[in-house]
Amino acid sequence: MRTIAIISQKGGAGKTTLAIHLAAAAASDIVTLVVDTDPQATASRWSEWRGGTDPEIIDCGAPTLLAGKLAKAAELGAELAVIDTPPHADAMARQAAHLADLILIPCRPKAFDLAAIEATAELVKASDKPAFVVLMAGPPKAPLIYKEAAEVIEGSFGLQLAPVMLPERAAFHHSTAQGRTAEDFDRGGKAAGEIRALWSWTRGQLSMSAREPLQTLAPAR
Repeated sequence: MRTIAIISQKGGAGKTTLAIHLAAAAASDIVTLVVDTDPQATASRWSEWRGGTDPEIIDCGAPTLLAGKLAKAAELGAELAVIDTPPHADAMARQAAHLADLILIPCRPKAFDLAAIEATAELVKASDKPAFVVLMAGPPKAPLIYKEAAEVIEGSFGLQLAPVMLPERAAFHHSTAQGRTAEDFDRGGKAAGEIRALWSWTRGQLSMSAREPLQTLAPAR
């Protein structure tokens, strides 16, 4: 089983949106679950609205329980776990980073959000795990804003930037309130395409090959 930790020490960065959308995209390929470690239980609430369909959401209230939860999920056949961590929670974030194969750091391309990455960057570097910043909820067309954000992320904090970002899209807001994803809401929309692209890239980072489509038998003649 591979594990992704979604980490940001700042609230409102888009951790849960990233976690549930990435997990839902992965669930179309592999057995995937989300580990909700946030006391606000936003991912768990979204799962209730969704009606309990994939991806499965499990909760974890303490850092000391996280390793056991992941081990149990692997025993039961999970192929990917996405850990949704709370803000301002060093112990849980550090444990998630320690157990992860890949760390994704959601961040809005705004001055206060970028400045807040410093604490997350220190935590991530201490884990010595591959980590990438995923720019979230910025203007769809603002190349200068993203250029400046990249300079701060890569130049000032020494973090890598994921090649796929998730700009502000109405589909994210409309879908999550209904227990759905952008893919469910508008399969042909830009938000859905961006999520698919992000999962495709993430799958490569985890060295997980795409599942071959099932072949159907030709009808007997």
